[in-house]
Amino acid sequence: MKLVHLSAAAIAAALALPGLSARAQTNEITVGISISTTGPAAALGIPERNALEFVPKEIGGVPLKLIVLDDGGDPANATTNARRFVTESKADVIIGSSTTPPSIAISDVANEAGIPHISLAPFPIPPQRAKWSVDMPQSVSIMGKVLYEHMKAHNIKTVGYIGFSDSYGDLWFKDLESQGIPMGMTLVDEERFARPDTSVTGQVLKLVAANPDAILIGASGTAAGLPQQELRDRGYKGLIYQTHGAASMDFIRIAGPAAEGVIMASGPVMDPEDQPDSALTKKPGLALNTAYEAKYGANSRSQFAGHSYDAFQVLERVVPVALKTAKPGTPEFREAIRQALLSEREIAATQGVYNFTEKDRYGLDDRSRILLTVKNGKYVPAQ
Repeated sequence: MKLVHLSAAAIAAALALPGLSARAQTNEITVGISISTTGPAAALGIPERNALEFVPKEIGGVPLKLIVLDDGGDPANATTNARRFVTESKADVIIGSSTTPPSIAISDVANEAGIPHISLAPFPIPPQRAKWSVDMPQSVSIMGKVLYEHMKAHNIKTVGYIGFSDSYGDLWFKDLESQGIPMGMTLVDEERFARPDTSVTGQVLKLVAANPDAILIGASGTAAGLPQQELRDRGYKGLIYQTHGAASMDFIRIAGPAAEGVIMASGPVMDPEDQPDSALTKKPGLALNTAYEAKYGANSRSQFAGHSYDAFQVLERVVPVALKTAKPGTPEFREAIRQALLSEREIAATQGVYNFTEKDRYGLDDRSRILLTVKNGKYVPAQ
């Protein structure tokens, strides 16, 4: 496992450190970040790590110390990372992970230790995780609704589903059952595949044989391109819908010509240029994309970069409030951050406008979603 310390003065260098002091820091704010920069979810974790180059180096006049660990998408690794943040680093905030299963693992540790946790992946937040955890990505229900409304508007009567065989795939399948099916659609087939799989031929053949009007793919990162390409290669002519976990330029690169015509739920960061000037997401989205594409190339923007960038947009609002009552490195400071997360309103970021509450740990509304399609190898607004 690789330990990376990103100091305030040299965040871009991302130099590996042999160890960390266990002494609580009172003159800087320590943020532990566990993301998946290797493994099947690396397409999510790498842009999340890259975006850290563009986050503030201090908040409220207090320097930030960012400690970044790779969990490889493994919940066991994520648990180990989170415990290191608690015991060794004395973190004030924990961010991560890139996908649902390790995010659940981190949330369990953070809630046990009493440390604010900001997830970069949608995950279920039952009461035992709700006190200390909030989520940057849009909830599945918010993103699902806009997809099902599009299906209904286009007279979709039958739908098939193929998704990850993990908690992310479960979230989307349950949402399809609870929101989509009541809109008048019939589910004709459900298929699953593992994130590391290199073939989904068997599952796709069953879906094609069922011949639904549309197919929803509940996957994320580059793995979402696998069923997309296979469906088109096997002659499926219906509409294909992708979840917000697929919205990146990597999806187009992996799926190639098969990406044409996909209907994809996305966060606003993928297309701030077409947002009205009144949209609170436009300014931060343009700022991130301009900086990110200047370094990583045209069309390298990623909503996963937006998630980690937005975590610090949120911290820029809540940390100054917490600093009024407590100092970093103390339980009182962590509690003050938790309370500020619930009291601050209309926190504008690239992916939405956040209003966290005791009952809503996602804190987003319809301003956090757009519909995209792919035309001539580029994302454009969907009709």
